[in-house]
Amino acid sequence: MQIKVLCVGDVVGTPGRRALQKGIKEITRTHSIECVVVNAENVAGGSGITQPIYEKVLSYGVDLITLGDHIYGRREAISLLETTDRIVRPSNLPPGAPGKEIAICHTNSGHRIAVLSVLGRLYMKTVFDCPYRSIDRILLALPRDVRLVLVDMHGEATSEKVAMGWYLDGRVSVVFGTHTHIQTADECVLPKGTAYITDLGMTGPYDSVLGRDKNRVLSAMISGVPNKFDVATKDARMSGVVVTLDTNTGKAVDIERIQYKIPDA
Repeated sequence: MQIKVLCVGDVVGTPGRRALQKGIKEITRTHSIECVVVNAENVAGGSGITQPIYEKVLSYGVDLITLGDHIYGRREAISLLETTDRIVRPSNLPPGAPGKEIAICHTNSGHRIAVLSVLGRLYMKTVFDCPYRSIDRILLALPRDVRLVLVDMHGEATSEKVAMGWYLDGRVSVVFGTHTHIQTADECVLPKGTAYITDLGMTGPYDSVLGRDKNRVLSAMISGVPNKFDVATKDARMSGVVVTLDTNTGKAVDIERIQYKIPDA
């Protein structure tokens, strides 16, 4: 049997949530999606997540949520991370960090899909544990009957994400990158059956600099004077991939890059 999953890139603020809501409805209808996975580390005003926004995002049809280096951007998120089973935290954070290292979606067709997350180390502000050893540890901890496994590699460097794709080829169903807010055009199914893309791209306002008001960003870059980078508002789009998975083998059959623009934006 084959099923399709939708993986959505970094959701930025209110425009991103608006694009997510409409995009999920349209893509789910046209592609018969059984599981929706979303990176939501920028969903609350551009940084972090809150309980009310978490509930709102789930109401759009999101099944599981990944985060990233802004996971603890809002203190109120800690209690949410300690109680929910629908958010996965990066597994290479220090031991004892709030949140669960594995999240599992139960599809309507009776299959279970696990989502894992790791943080890259190159050019990131904080030093994390080794993502390769961390993902090895989590894969060993997965329930034996879970054959469909998705991994969010949240990092800055394309080389580090590509390396993780090759490292996990044939061992997981999908490796997708997040964090840079720029969708890459290298989607493929690797030789041993793992679907891969270096970055899903941003779900948010594209009349911007990575989702932020372009005039404020330009002012700071040109003058050298720090400025508040407010979330932009125009040209909201949802970016990601639709992946077709073989439930018998756990391998990917196809990967399709998508970008959905709100018609009335």
